[in-house]
Amino acid sequence: MNWNRVWTIAVKEYTQFFRDRRTVAATMLLPLIQVVLYGYLSTDVRYQPTVVWDLSQTAESRQLLHAFTNSEYFSIKYVAKSMNGVIRRIDGGQALAGIVIPPDYATLLHQKKIPEVMVAVDASDATAARTALSVAQAIGSSVTQRMQIKQLQMSGAPAPQIGVDIRARAWYNPGLRQELFLVPGVLALVMQFTMTFLSMSTIVRERELGTLEQLIVSPIRSSELLLGKMIPLMTIGYINVTTILLLAVFWFGVPIAGSVLLLYFTVLVFFFTTLGLGTLISTIAKTYIQAVQLVQFFLLPSMLLSGFIFPVAAMPRVLQWSSYLVPLTYFLTIVRGIIVKGVGIGYLWPQILLLMFFGFVVFATAVLRFRKRID
Repeated sequence: MNWNRVWTIAVKEYTQFFRDRRTVAATMLLPLIQVVLYGYLSTDVRYQPTVVWDLSQTAESRQLLHAFTNSEYFSIKYVAKSMNGVIRRIDGGQALAGIVIPPDYATLLHQKKIPEVMVAVDASDATAARTALSVAQAIGSSVTQRMQIKQLQMSGAPAPQIGVDIRARAWYNPGLRQELFLVPGVLALVMQFTMTFLSMSTIVRERELGTLEQLIVSPIRSSELLLGKMIPLMTIGYINVTTILLLAVFWFGVPIAGSVLLLYFTVLVFFFTTLGLGTLISTIAKTYIQAVQLVQFFLLPSMLLSGFIFPVAAMPRVLQWSSYLVPLTYFLTIVRGIIVKGVGIGYLWPQILLLMFFGFVVFATAVLRFRKRID
């Protein structure tokens, strides 16, 4: 073996690799981003946004709420004036838990009776819900134990009938079935990966095969060309969505609680984001391999930040802010809201509007960058 020739080839490969700045950036930065994200992401949900309806408004009820906040698993963000206010906060996704304290809470405690306090948890994420439910029960046991110890110190006799009965309830997913959380998320994730890769491939492949030259000399405008390419891809996307929904209902037993028409409309809005992103990447990349690396650079972090695997509420503050820049975050909220919660546009309109905004920006940017010419 001639090591001089081996070294010559190696030097040539080094030079060719580092000459392509896009490939170098994607290859070097993607592993670093993944390590940082995985290092900070966790399924242990702390400081869950919580809505409270305190009908007692006494020192005793405030002590109970203080016990919930001290647990570091519940963060009281909203105060409701009715049960409907609690439901709206949880249905809309602003709160992941709700605490309802009865009006006779303090009276029952003074009468050495056990009041019932309801803790409702959004169980669309079964993993986070299990933690919240167990913590709520543990808080009730801890508060009860402290009351009994205090009563024993004051009277010298145990008082087994004093304490708090925490009635924890799992909403939307009483059986805490993990597939009710995963299947809608898989639908959203598959749509993002499939549509982005398809739109990216159609243009990059034409550039590599040289067929893009035939379109350059035609009178077709850039926007017309892009829409003409996207319509068949949208048809494929809708076929995939329908197939996934049929599997979800008839194979996994996941019922669709909300409007299928609203779901299909939001899928159309999401298509403009994913297809626009794929087209935008195709205008940046020069080769298919380079385009695949750029797609991974965008899609893998968005999968981690969107709440598909790790709850957004469990992320550090900086990553939570970053998740607001990921369109998949809003689409996941919409899909899970329709399929699991059964909520409608009255609760989901903020996410739908934001998804429309991202779709318009990404698609318009792709159209502006796309030119019927070879760079």
